[in-house]
This record gives sequence, structure tokens and C-alpha cells, in this order.
Amino acid sequence: MQIGIVGLGRMGGNIARRLMAAGHSCIAYDRDPQQVDKLAAAGAESAQDLAELVAALAPPRAVWVMLPAGDATETAIGSLSLLLSPGDIIIDGGNTFWEDDVRRAAQLAESGIAYVDVGTSGGIWGLERGYSLMIGGSPESVARLDPIFKALAPGIGSALRTMGRQNADQRPEQGYVHAGPHGAGHFVKMVHNAIEYGMMQAFAEGFDILRNATGLAGQGVAQFQFNLADIAETWRRGSVVSSWLLDLIADALAKDGALQHLEGQVDDSGEGRWAVSAAIKQGVPANVLAAALNARFRSRHEHTFGDKLLSAMREEFGGHREAVPASSQTADKTVLADTGARQ
Repeated sequence: MQIGIVGLGRMGGNIARRLMAAGHSCIAYDRDPQQVDKLAAAGAESAQDLAELVAALAPPRAVWVMLPAGDATETAIGSLSLLLSPGDIIIDGGNTFWEDDVRRAAQLAESGIAYVDVGTSGGIWGLERGYSLMIGGSPESVARLDPIFKALAPGIGSALRTMGRQNADQRPEQGYVHAGPHGAGHFVKMVHNAIEYGMMQAFAEGFDILRNATGLAGQGVAQFQFNLADIAETWRRGSVVSSWLLDLIADALAKDGALQHLEGQVDDSGEGRWAVSAAIKQGVPANVLAAALNARFRSRHEHTFGDKLLSAMREEFGGHREAVPASSQTADKTVLADTGARQ
């Protein structure tokens, strides 16, 4: 299948590479010519702008936008809407707010252009491991794009098969789900990332307790001096808390047991805020998710070892760097670059 990819950063470029490895044809565009050249060297057809990308696609076209949520994605989709034709599809694979999906889908439908929102999880490891995909849109559009989703998803892999799914939709077992209508994909991804916040916070606090246990046993007796890297490695094997996040913790601690290269200023990508807001609107208790989000806010003023571990996990799975103080941040809101699309 032929598809256009807009945004070739940490995830967009690897999405294109995984699709090409599965035999799909990619037309690639990024405002950074170096990113385009890299992907062209890997076998993609390059485009110098959105108009050239659209012209290179045979109708009915499909264009995957992998850009930071907000202005960059809004601008790209607005430009594409003027270039595409009835029957074409725009896919937003970034971390867009689900209400924006509902609005965009209705606007694009007026021009006969379909819209599919895809919550995409996998970070910088997705090229090798595959991406967990949460998809919103019409059944017709989702079915048409199924070869793309199947190629990006991890497949059954080594995970044990769940009993009782013999007559169920087989796509979730492959690692992708049609979650519902427009906005459903990013709504599910929003909740996914909020849960991720809570899980990461639990690990961070637990390891912080272990690190600060010296002195608890009292005077005159042997004191605890826990090797956190060894504990993480042990928990990875047979423990009920074993997980990919714990794998990443073990990797980070093996490299630098004190995490000295990190300050512990933990960024948030927006989904946690949106999920807590949705919980408030629904009257659904979300104590852990709200506390995890507030802990990230607090980390920007005072930092614990647990905060460093949060930063380490984000660095390991997504290549995310620590939050930069607001006073030193600069941003060009018109940039169409995949610098902030997160896992």
C-alpha cells in the first residue's frame, strides 16, 4: 500500500521504516531536509513540500501526520485539506486531544475527506517491537487502512494468548484495536498515558524508599545498603511487577546507578491533564492518576531520586529529555517537525 508520512522525527521516521520493511511504499516529508534525505536513503520517495507529497500519491490517498499535538498538527491538516480530494484519508498518529479529532473529522467530511485518529504507543522502540495502536474512525476507513495498521502492530509475539477470545475480534491480539468513532483512538491513548503516569510514579516512589532506607534499622545494627540495579534486575524475573517499564528501569540503573546525568524535572505531554479533566467531568475518582500528574508538576520545583527515575524511564522508552525551565524555552509554533510527538 502507498502512504504519505508527514513528520519524520523520533516516531514518524521509524513508522515509515517499519512500513517499508513490510513492503509498503512511503512518500516522506519533513520541514527538515536532512530527515527527508535519511528516509530517502532508506528507500522512501522524498517530497519537498506537502503539495509534492500529495501529487506523488495515487488516489485514493492516505496521509499519516506524525507531529506534535496542537498548532503543528492543526496547520499540517489544514494545509492537506486544501490539497487532498474526496475519498482521501488523513491519519493523525500523534497525541492529539480527542475533542480536536471530533471537530476535524466533521470539518474534513464537508470536503469528502475521511479522518482517522490513531493513538500510537511504542516510542523509539517501535521500529523493532512494533506499535500498539488505538484507532478511531469509521469502520470503512479503518478497514481500508488495515494493511498499514497490521504492519505497524507488534503481532502476537511472545505474549501468552488470552483464553476465551476464539470468537472475538482478532486485531487486538495483534496489538491494534478499532476503539470506536472519531476521537475514540486518542481518548483511549489519553487514558493509556495517564495509567502510564501512575505506574511510573509507583516505581519511582518505591525505588526512592529503597534508596533512602539507610538508618531505618537503628543504631548499632547492620544498615540497609540496597543495590537498586540488582533489585530491579531481580524483579524483572518472575515478580508480579515485572513489565517493560521495569526493564527500562533496570537498563537505566545499570548504566548509572545514581542517575547523576538527570536533574529530575519531569515533563508531561498533556494526556495526563486531559484524562484527569475527563475524570472530573464524569465524576470518576482518579486519585492515583491525579497524584502522579501533580508529582510531575512538583518535580519542576524540587527534585527527588524518584523524579530522576521518572526522567530516566521517559528517556529510555521515548528518547524524551528532561523538561527545560520555562525561562529558557523557545518555540516556533509554525514548525512542522516531529520533535514532540510522544509515545
